[in-house]
Amino acid sequence: MKKNIYGYCRISTMKQSIQRQIDNIKSVYPNAVIITEEYTGTKMERPMWSKLYKNLKAGDTVVFDEVSRMSRNAEDGFKVYKELYDRDINLVFLKESTLNTENFKATQQIASVGNEIADMYIETTNKVLMILAEQQIRKAFETAQHEVDFLHKRTSEGIAVARANGKQIGRAAGAKVETKKAKEMKKRIIELSKDFNGSNTDKEVMAITGLARNTYYKYKAELKTQE
Repeated sequence: MKKNIYGYCRISTMKQSIQRQIDNIKSVYPNAVIITEEYTGTKMERPMWSKLYKNLKAGDTVVFDEVSRMSRNAEDGFKVYKELYDRDINLVFLKESTLNTENFKATQQIASVGNEIADMYIETTNKVLMILAEQQIRKAFETAQHEVDFLHKRTSEGIAVARANGKQIGRAAGAKVETKKAKEMKKRIIELSKDFNGSNTDKEVMAITGLARNTYYKYKAELKTQE
């Protein structure tokens, strides 16, 4: 049976870039089939992951850039990890390689012995290994959250320092954003209109620039206030 390799990439906000995750996975598994999911933090549904999860077969491999991409929290993460482990799905985490499922499957090497002592050993060892896996998954999620909190703190501190030094951060209250097209059209009005540096009437300027009447007079009025 063919064994498939998938790379699952997820971002929780549109400010994030999913390409970094894709590049990281492809650099190690160039033949991986990449599955991407982009959704906001308030949206719980992950249709692409749900579809992949249902279609995975024993022996398939799923690669994540980091364990926090597998689920939203440690509890759900361990539940998914355990279920896929029991289905003989290989899980690979590039950032937390100690959590790769191959590290927890050493007991399979003695499974062929088939006696009562071996069975007891395998059962007990698997329980211990899953406890260790759960602890590491929780630690990985805590580390990821600490990194996010630290980044937010550094950003907030940087903004506070900049404001203290008199720098404007973000758009000033009431400030308008002027598009590139508006700037270009205003420049043309100044060049063409007889009310500025040109010799053309309003009607002629509108014909030359293609501006609608309301837009033209709006731009012209704004230019007048800047004089």
